[in-house]
Amino acid sequence: MSGTYLILVAAAGISALLYLVIRVRLHAFVTLLLVSLMVGVAAGMPLGDVIKSVERGMGGTLGFVAVVVGLGAMFGQMLEVSGGAERLARTLVRRFGDDKVQWALGLTGFIVSIPVFLDVAIVILVPILYRLARDSGRPLLYYGIPLVAGGAVTHAFIPPTPGPIAVADLLGADLGWVILYGAICGLPAMILAGPVWGSYISKRITKGVPDYVILKDIDESRELPSFGQVLAIILTPLLLILISTTSAILLEEGNALRSFLGFIGHPYSALLIATLVAMVVLGSRRGYGKEEIQDIVNKALEPAGIIILVTGAGGVFKQVLIDSGVGQVLGDMMSASGLPYLVLAFVVAALIRVAQGSATVAMVTAAGLIGPILQQNNVEGPQLALATIAIAAGGTILSHVNDSGFWLVNRFFGLTEKETLQSWTVAVTIVSLVGFAMVLLLGAIIG
Repeated sequence: MSGTYLILVAAAGISALLYLVIRVRLHAFVTLLLVSLMVGVAAGMPLGDVIKSVERGMGGTLGFVAVVVGLGAMFGQMLEVSGGAERLARTLVRRFGDDKVQWALGLTGFIVSIPVFLDVAIVILVPILYRLARDSGRPLLYYGIPLVAGGAVTHAFIPPTPGPIAVADLLGADLGWVILYGAICGLPAMILAGPVWGSYISKRITKGVPDYVILKDIDESRELPSFGQVLAIILTPLLLILISTTSAILLEEGNALRSFLGFIGHPYSALLIATLVAMVVLGSRRGYGKEEIQDIVNKALEPAGIIILVTGAGGVFKQVLIDSGVGQVLGDMMSASGLPYLVLAFVVAALIRVAQGSATVAMVTAAGLIGPILQQNNVEGPQLALATIAIAAGGTILSHVNDSGFWLVNRFFGLTEKETLQSWTVAVTIVSLVGFAMVLLLGAIIG
């Protein structure tokens, strides 16, 4: 097949994917599998090879992602049920004081969304926002935007949330570098999209607690886990992964200490340790029985299962692009164009995000397209982590009416569609653009 024909096949595949997701409303998992098969056949692959590509792509991706996302979901569910997220919010708001409460809420969203899905974090913490708005008389967005901005940053940039986990696996990026670069790029984005933008937009959209919300006083007497316990448990897997990455840089291969740190700092081990600690400290030691803990972790796997399957289908799409030769043609085309791969990664993810709404689907699809290009151009090491964050930034931009997060914020904050676009959509776009600007800066520094 000619290079031009293969490019047309790839373009037709993306167009079909967007049409089926947006207009036909076909589930992303089914759509990605169907489009992968169509691309493989159209590219001239033998039918048996197409099926083998599907098996390799699904198996190779889920071998990592299923374990990490599954453990992360259990870990997050224990944090939610035990009141750990509420403890973080209460303590940070109290310690920062009234004049810096926006910073406390931004940091709360940032930390809580590491193990907990963004929509769940909003549901857990929104009663605290309501109480703050009621007691202070300030607009709800003054407190709400910093919280959701902090959560959006972590949801996009910091593993073990599903998006960056999936992209890192599809690109072959080291999670330690992804965590480090995600934090470096995400914190400035959280500050500008959270406290700074929240202060500005709350002067123009001055709504308080929605009329349909029945305010209930938070039970201050409820026994919650300690702040130190919760923070230590959340940071445990991140620190173990970062230590593993650091040991691989500082210690020679074959060193016994490096092997040990690499073992306990592998995402499997790190998340398993954190999940077991959470079950004991936040579960059994707080009076939960074995059956209750079993029910908690089982419930966590329901939403995780969908994400795992969509990610696996993204791996299939990537494998078909590679095996059909489309990836090599795309890589050659990019090399000839002179367009930086980080810019390409961001733009592709952003276009898919705006078109179909889901950040996770945008990231997975973009990684499937960009992965072969990065391989073709021998991008490796820390640069792969930067490409991961570039895709995550693109997949975060311009949340609007086709994104479930848009309607979650719309409902909980009592906003009109126009007001949601003016507040939430701008906030996540700031997260996206500032995060990507930091990616370009880091790319220039590390070469």
